[in-house]
Amino acid sequence: MNRRTALRWGGYVAFAVVFAIACAWLSHWQFDRNAGREEQLSLIATNYDADAVALDELIPPGDEYSPGLQWHPVTLVGEYLPDDTLLARNRAHGGTSAFEVLVPFRTDDGRVVVVDRGWIPPGADQALPDEIPAPPSGETTVVVRLKTGEPLPSSGRSAPEGQVPTINVPLIAEAIDAGDDVLAGAYGLLVSEDPAPAASPQPLEAPSDDPGPHLSYAIQWILFAVMGFVFIWYMIRTEIRHRREDAEDAATVAAGETPAPRVRTRRRRDRDAEEEDELVDAGR
Repeated sequence: MNRRTALRWGGYVAFAVVFAIACAWLSHWQFDRNAGREEQLSLIATNYDADAVALDELIPPGDEYSPGLQWHPVTLVGEYLPDDTLLARNRAHGGTSAFEVLVPFRTDDGRVVVVDRGWIPPGADQALPDEIPAPPSGETTVVVRLKTGEPLPSSGRSAPEGQVPTINVPLIAEAIDAGDDVLAGAYGLLVSEDPAPAASPQPLEAPSDDPGPHLSYAIQWILFAVMGFVFIWYMIRTEIRHRREDAEDAATVAAGETPAPRVRTRRRRDRDAEEEDELVDAGR
């Protein structure tokens, strides 16, 4: 094996190694996403249909919200603050770029919980909604499911006055000037209101129980890494065989003999091509 061949084969192997490392990283990423999705499904199975409890029982005043409480129903007693209503924009509902109606709710213990009352579509002739259903007035009992607040947009996009680009609790607390009274880290997805209002936004969909394709993608990336080494092995093996055949032919010629013809492997032609050949031969 000459130096050029060794360098070429080394390049093949180096490419296979780099490709395998990339596949391993992507596989690990998908395994992590699958683990995260399994954790979410576990929370949904445990908390979503649990009995509603008072907020101060689940999160006593002074305590912090824990992500492990996501989807757990809680009962709030107090009143809405309709003057601080905000719209979360660009929410995918009903095949449109809808809005979710966020109304702060002040509980009897003085805390403020941001309640997502549901979604409303854009207006018939404008981007803004034609009407925003008002929440019940006065003392109200509300059941919500806790949900972890969303991060700020990575793009840095903002929203017009009266709207927010994402349901980020600190951003909403700043917009409504509620300070430390706002329950940090979480907001509530509306389940029921008592008394019930005359009109309400469209209810939000239940979370999906689909585990997603992450595990299958992770396995596929592992298979791709293995296939890369198999392909390189096949290329090197084929080149070695051809070199050996060339060397045998050269030795035969040097001995004054004629090399035996090599049988070249051809791809199998499809059945239509074979039938066309038969018809041509029959017509001769």
